[in-house]
Amino acid sequence: MIKLSKALILLFSVFFLASCSSQKTVSDLPYIKNSKTLVKSSPKLDVYQPPKSENNPVVIFIHGGNWDAGNKDIYTFLGRNFAKKGIVSVIPNYTLSPNGSYDNMAKDVSAAIQWTSDNIAKHNGNPNEIFLMGHSAGGHLIALAGTNPKYSETANLVKGIILNDAAGLDMYSYLKENPPSKSHHYKVTWTEDEANWKDASPIYFLSEKVPPFLVYTGTKTYPSIISGNKGFVKKLNQFQPSVTIKFLPKKHVPMMRQFFFPWNRHYKEITEFIDIHK
Repeated sequence: MIKLSKALILLFSVFFLASCSSQKTVSDLPYIKNSKTLVKSSPKLDVYQPPKSENNPVVIFIHGGNWDAGNKDIYTFLGRNFAKKGIVSVIPNYTLSPNGSYDNMAKDVSAAIQWTSDNIAKHNGNPNEIFLMGHSAGGHLIALAGTNPKYSETANLVKGIILNDAAGLDMYSYLKENPPSKSHHYKVTWTEDEANWKDASPIYFLSEKVPPFLVYTGTKTYPSIISGNKGFVKKLNQFQPSVTIKFLPKKHVPMMRQFFFPWNRHYKEITEFIDIHK
């Protein structure tokens, strides 16, 4: 391993602190009084905003974790990096399994979208320029909230959807071959009702009405994610023929970890996608 000198570490620390000093972070804002889940829950969100300027585009990021793990506090780097690039970011927690099902989680995401639309102008964001981004299970939830008509009230507020190694895009097909078990609380997340499996699958709700998509998938990720994204984009192409999967030579976790670095080239792709569709 390469050992960094104390001077280099100090220089990096000074650079990092300086880059954050002009940004503003507001933490742990409640966005829903009581989530409609199996337990009483009041999930919260963080907002990272660029300095001074107003009417910035907004990205709501939903974390992954197999629908039963993960936390918004892990992704401060993403919020700060977006703020550096003139994008307000909203990063919520949501109720995890076994305290909620996929539907409860998608409703939490929809509530976060509604909160953002109602409140983001106070944080230098433009409520008419809201985009969704999600990794893994978070990718599934933003795709579901942005396509399934039962969430259409808030889906209409979304200008575009950015999938980063999204899981669960066709849970119906996956669960038909791999029925839900107690592992990762899948019997709670998906239930044992096949109708719910289809209801949980964004691929079955694609239409000309869904927002534009930007799709990243790792070539070294889980086979089910690769096949799921391929099938999803193939059907999406009926309505958005120009969308292709941006394959990256990475495993599942590095697909998210790469965004730790503000110079990662995919930030530019995302900002260009936002500029085109905002």
